[in-house]
Amino acid sequence: MNYRRFGRRVDFRVSALGFGCMRLPVIDGKSDRVDEDLATEMLRFAVEAGVNYIDTAYPYHGGASEKWLGRALKQVPREKVRVATKLPTWQVERPADFDTVFAEQLVRLDLERVDVYLLHNLFRRSWAKMLDLGVLRWLDKLLADGRAGAVGFSFHDSVEVFKEIVDAYDWHCCQIQYNYMNEDVQAGTEGLRYADGKGLAVVVMEPLLGGCLAEPAGAIRDVWDAASGPSPADAALQWLWDKPEVAVVLSGMTAMQHVRENVASAARSGVGCLTDEARSAIERVRACRQELAVIPCTSCGYCLPCPEGVDIPYNFRIYNDAQVFGGNQQALNRALYGQMPEAARADRCVQCRQCEEQCPQGIAVSEELVKVKEALAAKPKPKKEA
Repeated sequence: MNYRRFGRRVDFRVSALGFGCMRLPVIDGKSDRVDEDLATEMLRFAVEAGVNYIDTAYPYHGGASEKWLGRALKQVPREKVRVATKLPTWQVERPADFDTVFAEQLVRLDLERVDVYLLHNLFRRSWAKMLDLGVLRWLDKLLADGRAGAVGFSFHDSVEVFKEIVDAYDWHCCQIQYNYMNEDVQAGTEGLRYADGKGLAVVVMEPLLGGCLAEPAGAIRDVWDAASGPSPADAALQWLWDKPEVAVVLSGMTAMQHVRENVASAARSGVGCLTDEARSAIERVRACRQELAVIPCTSCGYCLPCPEGVDIPYNFRIYNDAQVFGGNQQALNRALYGQMPEAARADRCVQCRQCEEQCPQGIAVSEELVKVKEALAAKPKPKKEA
C-alpha cells in the first residue's frame, strides 16, 4: 500500500485507498440489510492490505452502515485504522441536537471517540443553518474534550461557497466529489488546490462517478476497448492519485473483487504513475461522454423521498442507459420504465423542485424528468413499409 500525507494539520499518513461504507454488499437488494459477513471479510482484507481510513455516515444504508461498522471494527486491529463519520446536518434543528446525534453515533459505532468527524453535505443553505446554530463553537468543544481527533466537512455546492467554508474555520480535512469527469463541477480542481494550499487534507468521494466510470458501455466501452493500458476503473483512480493535492480516494466497494482490484491499483499509485495511454484514453472518454450528454446522476439518493413517490435515481439510470447504449437497450429500458409502479415514474413529477434543493450534483431534476418521460414513456414510431 502507498501512503500520503493527510494534510498539514494532522500527523498521519493515510493509505491512498480509503474504505467507503456507502455502497456495501446487501441482502435481497435491500439497502438497509447489509451482508455483514461479506462486508466484514472485505474490510478485513482491505485493512490487512494496508488500508487505514474507513469512511461512513449517519444515513448510509438507512443507518445500518454505522451499526455494521461498530461490529466489524472488532474484527480488525483498531489501532491500525482511522474511522470517519459525519453529522447529518439536515437533522439538527437546535444546538442540543449536536450532542444528541453524536452520542447516538458513538453508540452505533461502539466507540468512545471518532478519529475524524465531518459535517455532512454542506451547501450554502445548510452551512448558514449550521453557523446560526453555533456549530463552530460545538466543534471546538468536540476537539477539546477528545471526542473527535479531527474535524472537517463534506461538500456539494459551488467553488465560491467551498472557499468560504474553508476559510471559516481551522478544518483538518474536507471531502469533495472529484473525478476526471468532474474537474469543473462543485469544488473541482480549483477547490482541490485551494484546500490543499490551506493545509487541509482532501478526501475524494465518487472517484468512479457512482460506478459509471468503472463499467462503461456502448461508445465509451469502445474507447476503452481500443485503448491499451489499465482498466477503466484503474485509470480513473490513477488519474486522482497522480495529483499531489489528493490525500485519500474513497471507494464504495460492493464485492471482494472490487477490494482486490482497488488495493492492487493503490499499490501501483503515485504522482507521475498515470501512463500516457491512460491519459489519452481519458481525454477521448471525456469527449465521448460530452457528446452523449447523459444526466450526471450518481444514485446517491439525496433527492429522496420524492413527495409524489417518483424514484428519481432509477428513472435517470434507465434513461442514461438508453442514451449510452442505444439500439435494443432503448427498447429494453422502455419496457423497464413501463414495469415501474406508476407512482415511481417520471411522469408523476409535479415540478415542485424540492429534490433540486437536495441534489449534490446540481441537476435540474424536474427538467430532466421531462426528458425521461418523453424518451421512455412514448412508444417508438412504427417503421414505414417500404
